[in-house]
Amino acid sequence: MVVQQARLLTDRGELEAARLTPAGERILTAASTLFYERGIRTVGVDAIADAAEVTKKTLYDRFGSKDRLIAAYLERRNRVWHAFLDDQLATRQPSTPADMILALFAALTDWMAESRRGCGFINASVELAAPDHPAMPVIVAQKQWMRAEFAAQASLGGFLEVEELADRLLLLHEGALVCFRVAAMEHAPEVAHRAAADLLASWPLVSSGDGQADEAGHDHGDVPEAG
Repeated sequence: MVVQQARLLTDRGELEAARLTPAGERILTAASTLFYERGIRTVGVDAIADAAEVTKKTLYDRFGSKDRLIAAYLERRNRVWHAFLDDQLATRQPSTPADMILALFAALTDWMAESRRGCGFINASVELAAPDHPAMPVIVAQKQWMRAEFAAQASLGGFLEVEELADRLLLLHEGALVCFRVAAMEHAPEVAHRAAADLLASWPLVSSGDGQADEAGHDHGDVPEAG
C-alpha cells in the first residue's frame, strides 16, 4: 500500500524573487551575509557596497534605501527557509498531520546547525525598533505563517482546541530559536521536538460522538486549559 506524503496547507504568499540586475544580486548577496553575521545596525551601506564591489549610488538606485534592502534580505531568507522546508519534507515524507507538525520541528534542528547566530527574523525584530519599518511585515508574516500551518495541520489531524494547540506549538518552536541564541542552548531544537511530540500525544482529538476517550487517552472534556 502506497502511503501518501502529507503536504503543507497554508498559503505561503508571493515567494517568487524579484528579478535583479547582476549588480543588484551582488548587493543583496553581500547584504544578506553581512546583516546576518554582523547585525543589521552595525553594517552600513559603505560596507555593503564595498563587499558587492559597487558604488553607494548603485546600491540606492537598486534598492532605494538601507531599510528597503533589509526588507529584501529578509524576504530572501524567507524564500530560502521555505525551499529548505520543501527539501526536508521530501526527505522525511511525513504521512499524517501530526507527523507533519513534528517534521517541521525536526527540520529546525538541521536549519539551526547551519544558522549559528540564531533566527535572522528574531534577530532583526530586536534590532528594528520602529514598528513601521519596511521589514517588520516580512518578519511578522513569517511567524504568522508558521502558526497558521500548525493550526491547519492540527485541524486536519482532528485535534480539539486547534487555536490553543497552535499557540503552544508556536511558543515551543520560537522558544527553541530564542534559547538557541540567547541561552547558548544548542540542543534547544531537539528539546522542542520532544516537547511537541509529548504535547501532541496528550492532546485530545475530536470526538466520534460515542463519548469515549479519544486516541490520545483523554476524555473529550479534558482539553488542556490555557495558562
